[in-house]
Amino acid sequence: MSGHSKWSSIKHQKGVTDAKRGQLFTKLTREIIVAAREGGANPESNFRLRMAIQKARDSNMPLENVERAIKRGSGGPEGASLTEVKLEGYGPSGVAVLVEALTDNRNRTLQEVRSLFSRHGGSLGESGCVAWMFENKGVITIETDGVDVEELALLAIDAGAEDVNVEKGYLEIYTTPQNLEAVRQVVEQTKPAVSAEVCRVPKSVVVLDEKGALQALKLLDHLEELDDVQRVSANVDFSEAVLDKLRAQA
Repeated sequence: MSGHSKWSSIKHQKGVTDAKRGQLFTKLTREIIVAAREGGANPESNFRLRMAIQKARDSNMPLENVERAIKRGSGGPEGASLTEVKLEGYGPSGVAVLVEALTDNRNRTLQEVRSLFSRHGGSLGESGCVAWMFENKGVITIETDGVDVEELALLAIDAGAEDVNVEKGYLEIYTTPQNLEAVRQVVEQTKPAVSAEVCRVPKSVVVLDEKGALQALKLLDHLEELDDVQRVSANVDFSEAVLDKLRAQA
């Protein structure tokens, strides 16, 4: 499962500007609204809402924002206006890309996403063309400085993790979506997680050279910057040499 969202580790090093944080809160609010609309306002019985609230907490979103979003989703008109959209396509070097959005204007989102694919050497595909390449997994990311990586990995597996992946500077722990919370609680007794969420993880990955990696990263970054886009998944991996160069630019 190596290769999950490696560009995210670069972003953590860059930090989050106020403008980016504001956009992130907007995306988190939308996810909470739709989760509450679909499954009710009680996080104990609504797994999606529980995960959305936890992600908001991880991102230091104010509690009043979370509570307001739940109320809007469970009774307000805004929840009814948002539609879930999944778009699939191929980026530079044939990279499979899956874009998940929440939007009040499907045509606008489709046009914006299609434009970015075209500008970055890719193209949108038919529904189902790449979705089969991904599976839902819980993914916990922990920075490894100051911890015994092998011991932490064994701890995670004993707690129910399906797999672990050691990268330079961090450990990725893979679980079923249902086991994400339980495994997180165990590993965070050793060190707090950088992130813990249900993601679309590629079943296999392609490794790109430096030029191809940079082209793919530009597309992925620009897609994630769209207001309507909640999550971008890709089956791309990067060599350590490319990652080192990107970290140096962070």
